Amino acid sequence: MLSRLTIRNLALVDSLSIEFQRGLNVITGETGAGKSLLIGALRLLLGERADKSMIRTGETSCGIEAMFELADPSAVNAVLDAVDLPPCEDGLLIIRRTLTESSSRNLVNDSPVTLTVLKALGDVLVDMHGPYDHQSLLKTEAQMDILDAFGELGLDRAEYRKKYKGFQALEKRLNELSNLDNSGLEEQIDLLSWRIKEVQDAKISVEDEEEILQEHEQAANAQNILELAQTAVDGLTEGETAAFEGLSAARRACAQLEKYIPEAADWSEELEGALRTAQEISAVIQAAVDDISAGPERMQFLDERVALYRSLKRKYAPSVPEILEQIHEWTERLNDLQSRDEQRTEVEVQRAAALMEVEEAGLALSKKRQKAAGKLADAITAELRDLGFEHGLFEVQLMECDPAASGMDEIEFGFAPNAGESMRALRAIASSGEISRVMLAVKAVLARHDRIPLLVFDEIDANVGGEIANAVGEKLAQVGGTHQLIAITHLPQVAVCGRTHFAVSKSVRDERTFTNITLLDDTARTEEVARMLGGKDLTNVTLQHAGELLANRKG
Repeated sequence: MLSRLTIRNLALVDSLSIEFQRGLNVITGETGAGKSLLIGALRLLLGERADKSMIRTGETSCGIEAMFELADPSAVNAVLDAVDLPPCEDGLLIIRRTLTESSSRNLVNDSPVTLTVLKALGDVLVDMHGPYDHQSLLKTEAQMDILDAFGELGLDRAEYRKKYKGFQALEKRLNELSNLDNSGLEEQIDLLSWRIKEVQDAKISVEDEEEILQEHEQAANAQNILELAQTAVDGLTEGETAAFEGLSAARRACAQLEKYIPEAADWSEELEGALRTAQEISAVIQAAVDDISAGPERMQFLDERVALYRSLKRKYAPSVPEILEQIHEWTERLNDLQSRDEQRTEVEVQRAAALMEVEEAGLALSKKRQKAAGKLADAITAELRDLGFEHGLFEVQLMECDPAASGMDEIEFGFAPNAGESMRALRAIASSGEISRVMLAVKAVLARHDRIPLLVFDEIDANVGGEIANAVGEKLAQVGGTHQLIAITHLPQVAVCGRTHFAVSKSVRDERTFTNITLLDDTARTEEVARMLGGKDLTNVTLQHAGELLANRKG
């Protein structure tokens, strides 16, 4: 369950911490006090994108933290394992999110995570229902999801979808092979053949390009290279003031110094090595430039070769390795086009086999859906009768259709609210109060079949009142017997059904507005229910009525 929610500097909230309990937790308060802000904070923790305007005025950041105590953390641990995070210790999961004007930091058990991970955790932790979420019931996709969840058909649907995706891929490939006309085909074959031949005839390679560029650079600057080399050789061995002559004179002088200074022998030896080095470097330089000068024919060849490399790069790719990769792709594409007829025949055979597999899996899924549909209809009908539709009937109608992503069935939820009325499609019902109760009935049924620990209802009781409000409260309390629930409500009949009751209020201090939340004791709870019954001005009548509502609930 969600044991604690802490919020700091979010909108009207300065700082508050809420410790939720098991079963049904109800939250009440006047309009605008900030009740839905608590649900908004929970949505942010579970991956909803944030807006910097949510940061409290005058602050630079806001923070939200939730602590979950999980009796069975296996689903959460699977999400954590998928992103290489350690499992929860003793079922404890702590999610933190800090928002600034320029960034968002998300932590799960002190490890940084992405919004995608938060959303994945939200999918297994919390089922949230807002004021307008009941509209999803009108969409056939959501109706099929409800049926499959009730029938525990997730694996069957995933297996079907895997086969359907394979069939789709073959269908797409067959269309590609069939839609290319012969004229277009021949043009592509000719173009690819010409490109491949042009590059292959050029005999290009990375090594050849490097050698050509280097030789071209040397040939283009041959005169300058020869002059610089000659200057170096003259300075070493051939010029009037060559280093060789100076070193030779120095070596002879050191040889004569040996009879006066014994260590002069070492100097003489080192100078001998310097003489050999000067001669060797001079010879290397001379040899390196002997072949530099290029004749007109060689220069023309080099110019043409450099131009060819530049042309191929402009036409096909910016580098030689990329051009060679293009040849590989062109060759594969050419082979593909040249064998189009054979491929089409092969793909047609594969497609037919895949369609048979899809239809087999689809029919198997349909049979299980038909079996689950009747049970789902009966279960929702029973819940609806608890919610005031004494003679109401709910129907799950399945119709056969061609294979599609969700299966080979079309679905329609039908509802007859009153005796003597014909069954109508749920989407044809105009009353939002009726739709809200249908949604609650669906949630009550599914709650017995899923492992999501927390259900959140934000004004599920909108547009209902009187005896129906009592029924809604009783149903929420009933679901609270197996799940933790958080319900925001404006109805006193619903509020008294809560196992735990929080009141949200708004105050102004030092010209700043603050949202506060309080866990109500028996006395404060009676006063809050009385406020919900009769407004701010409490009277003995409203207090007595509130006390009776609470006493009847406890009784």
